Amino acid sequence: MSHNQTLAPAPAAETGTEPGGRLRGNLSVASIVFIVVAAASPLGVIGGPVPLGIAGGNGTGFPFSFVIATVVLLLFSVGFTQMTRFVPNAGAFYAYIGAGLGRGLGLGAAFAALFAYLALEAGVFGLFGPGLAELVQAYGGPELPWWLWAALGFVIVSIFGYLNIELSGKLLAVLLIAEVAIVLVLDAVVVFSGGGPEGFATGIVTPAQIVSGAPGVGILFAILSFVGFEATAVFRDEAKDPDRTIPRATYISLISIGVFYTLSSWVLISANGESTIVEKATQNPGTLLQSTTEAYLGAAGGHIAQLLFVTSLFACILSFHNIVSRYFFQLGSRGILPASLGTAHPKLGSPASASLLASSVVGVLVVLAVLLRLDPIAQFYTWLGGISSVGVVLLLTLTSIAVLVFFGTKQKGGPRWQRRIAPGLGLLGLLGFLAIILANLPSLVGEEGYGPFSIGVLVLLSAGLVAGPIVAAQRRSLTLD
Repeated sequence: MSHNQTLAPAPAAETGTEPGGRLRGNLSVASIVFIVVAAASPLGVIGGPVPLGIAGGNGTGFPFSFVIATVVLLLFSVGFTQMTRFVPNAGAFYAYIGAGLGRGLGLGAAFAALFAYLALEAGVFGLFGPGLAELVQAYGGPELPWWLWAALGFVIVSIFGYLNIELSGKLLAVLLIAEVAIVLVLDAVVVFSGGGPEGFATGIVTPAQIVSGAPGVGILFAILSFVGFEATAVFRDEAKDPDRTIPRATYISLISIGVFYTLSSWVLISANGESTIVEKATQNPGTLLQSTTEAYLGAAGGHIAQLLFVTSLFACILSFHNIVSRYFFQLGSRGILPASLGTAHPKLGSPASASLLASSVVGVLVVLAVLLRLDPIAQFYTWLGGISSVGVVLLLTLTSIAVLVFFGTKQKGGPRWQRRIAPGLGLLGLLGFLAIILANLPSLVGEEGYGPFSIGVLVLLSAGLVAGPIVAAQRRSLTLD
């Protein structure tokens, strides 16, 4: 099969679906943007990684880390979207890596991506459960174990994942608009009131502040905040005019996230004052956003922020569930996993079987966390977040290499900026990010140095990559391009 042919079977003339059950949907650019931006969990980032980046990273210079991350990921996206027309399928990472570097490594990338996304979907339940428990108690509700609330969220996510993607898209749109709105209202109040107690923060444009403290840690938290934007191509089969929709959705998602993070982290620093923000973020990173919102929007604003923080985590879980389900579906439709996973629901047009498998795996991980009595945040979320962060940046790096190889050997010529210069610069940036994450992985997963879990993360992802060529060698009829 040539590289400019679709991976999916030929459409059935009468039904509009394909043998094997192609996914159905009519997602617009806006719908895909809502899904992938919700995966990035904007409110969750402002309430979580931002205070941590300020406290453990480069302090008042931290917002500039988002600028760096946005630029590098935009450079990555130039080559990624340029290659979209030559890899017209919904395989995302593994399809691009397979087209550029061979089906064996492409298949290995698919396994590694599944590990990364499943880990993150499960891990966020470790934040969602305690967050919902605290919210319910704040309104006089019963004090129940975190995992009961996580189970409630799990059931709802599983139902939405089973149904057509357009329903999830509409729900995510509502949740995303609400969570972004509360932060933008806070931003506007702080800006129009002339800043905080010390006026507007200047660290974002002060070189000495940008490189102060541990800028590498700042970059680490900035990069983790973008995880999810790259999944636009997963929804290709359910998109309207995918050759236009996917590139536009990728750029809009990335730029929107980058601007929002940069602006809102700068406002958060300004609202608290540059001289005290590091101390506040260090002492109370989990409540910094809520306390700041209460200070400027009153108690009602603080309550709304607390509620929307929980719904933001739910939206993040649902988004990653949809992404994982589509990875399982694509692997099933190509005979890599059982064919039943690659069959769409005859009425809903959804990856129903694949969604059930994703729910089962995540459910097992959450149950294991409960049985092992892991702390939901300090251990369960942090450990699985470590797997995800390393996995996603590794896959971004491999995809950049695949883009350069593809345009250098299989589709020569064309615009140099889109096919060589921008992807090359993006690759350099991603290699730097990967080095930073690997250097800080032990602290990310709560270890003093490289210990059992840090090493285990690398072994697991490496095993996924190595398994790809082995499976591909045993099943020579298997095609990814």
